Amino acid sequence: MIASSPRPWLSLGMLVLAAVSLLLAPGSLPAQEVEVDVVEEAVLVAGPGNIHWRLLAAMLAMFMQAGLALLACGLVRAKNAADTVMKNFVSFAVAIGVFFAVGHGLMFGASVAGFTGTGPFFLEGIDAASPQGQWALANWCFQALLAAAAAAIVSGGLAERMTFAGYMAATLLMSAVIYPVSGHWAWGGLLGGAGAGWLGGMGFLDAAGSTVVHSVAGWVAFAGAIVLGPRLGKYTADGKAKAILGHNLPMAALGVLILWFAWFGVTCGSPFVPESAVGHVAVNTQVAACFGFLGAMTAIWLKTSTFDPSLSFSGALAGLVAISAGCLEVSPVGALVIGLFAGGLVVVSVLFIDQVLRVDDPVGVISIHGVCGLYGTIMVGLFAAPGYGEHVGLLYGGTSELLLTQAVGVMAVFAWAFGAGYCVFWAANRFLRMRHQPRQETEGLDKTEHGAEAYCGFQIFDND
Repeated sequence: MIASSPRPWLSLGMLVLAAVSLLLAPGSLPAQEVEVDVVEEAVLVAGPGNIHWRLLAAMLAMFMQAGLALLACGLVRAKNAADTVMKNFVSFAVAIGVFFAVGHGLMFGASVAGFTGTGPFFLEGIDAASPQGQWALANWCFQALLAAAAAAIVSGGLAERMTFAGYMAATLLMSAVIYPVSGHWAWGGLLGGAGAGWLGGMGFLDAAGSTVVHSVAGWVAFAGAIVLGPRLGKYTADGKAKAILGHNLPMAALGVLILWFAWFGVTCGSPFVPESAVGHVAVNTQVAACFGFLGAMTAIWLKTSTFDPSLSFSGALAGLVAISAGCLEVSPVGALVIGLFAGGLVVVSVLFIDQVLRVDDPVGVISIHGVCGLYGTIMVGLFAAPGYGEHVGLLYGGTSELLLTQAVGVMAVFAWAFGAGYCVFWAANRFLRMRHQPRQETEGLDKTEHGAEAYCGFQIFDND
């Protein structure tokens, strides 16, 4: 229950007032002499330095897999730790393999009515002897790792009850169809030519994947969690939610810090971010994450009078997800406000989905990636600041056109990702065994699925 004392609400009010005051203060707007040369689409320069930077960004993006694995592993029970790590590995291998075969061609190939690309597939047609070809291959490495991250994110929302074979099948279909098709809508024109998707043509902005990567993963996980149902013992007979605590919060914290570090490769290394804007994109990334953490920590304290670690960690990730769309377009103060409210939003969303909708999401994937990705993308239409990108949001005197475009984009991607995800899980559940039997789930997936124990010889735990 929320404390009856007015002090918590006074604290929240002061925090919000301070953020808004900073936003509206004259000093919060960029100085006139600061000019950042930003083009609407990134200039794909094929020089050696650009290729090396693209590969370095890809390596940082790959490090996100380690963060996702540790975060999910720490937030599940010990009896399912090895299964959680194995699903992270298999999503990495399957997603990149499928993206190599067909995903890249569907996402960046010549467009059919702005809906999907048409190849080439298996990276055919790239001249590896030319600088342009080398840049294209380096960019494939970056894009493939984002596709792999999206697939790995889904596993956290379905942890502790989904079969390994069922998860592989779902990952294959997500990486082959769901992710690249909606990715084509927004990012299909990245490589130029005839690849522009319908959302990109409208002027939809998502520099680093709030919607293209994170919301897609969150909505697919939402659909999968509904089809699979909750873990055994998650809800009482009268529908009351029971907490099922993860076994290792320090491991989850390390996962969040690794993700935080790797995120700079995704935002600063985005092909939509020119070199001249990398500095302020890095600042926006850092500020949003910090204030996301503080916003979540404050929100859960107002609700429970405790500083809950897992929800506070979720706030940092919520800030990172939310700022990814507008990292190029908003000012640092705008990033502060976006991150702060993303932290509060993720707490409200987690509690609502868990206790009202009764959808079991062990890692908070739906809220962190789905809801906050949607929120952050829409906020670009409000907080895009003059002097940073080429667009101006409603709060800085711009028109409502950008805000409406962002809203159309997130709603379209939600309809596609959730709808297609639901169809995939429903169909797979008809032909494959997607959910473990109660005995297997009770005993733990490490033993029943993999014949192993994550902590053999180190820990004795109950199979609750």
